[in-house]
Amino acid sequence: MNLVFEALSHPVRRQIIQRLKRGPQSAGELAGMFDLTKPTMSTHFAKLKKADLVSTKRDKNTIIYSLNMSILERALAELIDFGGDKNDE
Repeated sequence: MNLVFEALSHPVRRQIIQRLKRGPQSAGELAGMFDLTKPTMSTHFAKLKKADLVSTKRDKNTIIYSLNMSILERALAELIDFGGDKNDE
């Protein structure tokens, strides 16, 4: 789960996740949101994929990214569990 939290720690990657909540997007569509170089965007995509937050599908020369909601839900559950029960104090 550390990879997930590391991936979510960067604002650009969080914005990519927000955009993917609307549905699958091509790498080009997502990259068009930012004034960043292709290598920088590739690094962000790779970190999201390594954390299993996104999945990819190739359509000819285009890479389509989709959000893996189950990983986000698990991360949220872990954060909630980490907070503990206020009655434990």
